[in-house]
Amino acid sequence: MEKLSIQLAGILGTERPNPRGKTVIVAAGDHGVVAQGVTGYPQEVTSQMVLNFLAGGAAISVMARTMGVGLMIVDAGVATPLPDHPDLRVVRAGYGTADITQGPAMTRAQAVGCVSAGVRLALEAAEGGADIIGTGDMGIGNTTPSSAIAAALTRRPPCETTGPGTGRNDREMERKIGTIERALVVNQPDPNDGLDVLSKVGGFEIGVLAGVVLGGALARRAVVLDGFISGAAGLIACSLCPVARDYLVAAHLSAETGHRIVLSHLGLRPLLNLDMRLGEGTGAVLAMSLVEAAAACLTDMATFAEAGVSDREPGDGTTEAN
Repeated sequence: MEKLSIQLAGILGTERPNPRGKTVIVAAGDHGVVAQGVTGYPQEVTSQMVLNFLAGGAAISVMARTMGVGLMIVDAGVATPLPDHPDLRVVRAGYGTADITQGPAMTRAQAVGCVSAGVRLALEAAEGGADIIGTGDMGIGNTTPSSAIAAALTRRPPCETTGPGTGRNDREMERKIGTIERALVVNQPDPNDGLDVLSKVGGFEIGVLAGVVLGGALARRAVVLDGFISGAAGLIACSLCPVARDYLVAAHLSAETGHRIVLSHLGLRPLLNLDMRLGEGTGAVLAMSLVEAAAACLTDMATFAEAGVSDREPGDGTTEAN
């Protein structure tokens, strides 16, 4: 917590950080790779969950409301057309990505557009008073591109970066890993070029969240990463701008296998370990209270001298009984 408070002082540029507001940006997108049977849920669930977010009935909706966190819902590329809604931000790069086993997920121009949109959303949140910005995702099948991104940028094999996602059994896991291996062979993403990795094996919502990280860093705000998908977005962002890592706070350690590898590569230590795998930004919202507590302790807690409390005796720190 002390390290976190010092990080916040640096981010906000003050010895006594006092974060004003909190916003979580939840980006949604669909993935053509679901055609390979990598998930047990139909693609329509993505749009159904976005509508649930907007109606206030999802976990992230309830948590954000309870914790006083602003909620920004973003259509980054949902396959099913969504009705107009005053609380839905539409930055759609397409109606779902292409199947990454057959070729690139998107064009490089689409990847640039997604990242740019995320930067703008983060700047909007910052200008609206948010000093703490969280990332969240929704997208059926999105653990598959996230695993591919993690494998490409950490240079680890897909068998190490791939987890069960929405409950895959052993046979289905083999299929999922094989799908990611094929995608990497077909597309040959360049690990030295985050945009190339994003365009080859990524997702629209992942690109937007990468932009949120960059925009948060540009605005000098703390960016709280949620789980595995947000971690993959963090990898993309830090590949493009390594200094963005200094603005990142890892909310929790996801139950997804590759998340530990992602956080280790980014040099981040998660604040929570609750075996969460829901996504949506739920872990980020929970961790925001710890971020605020760390800032409050640095800002408001009295030192021993200020409180009139005796400090330790000089010496080697041992006590002898006579």
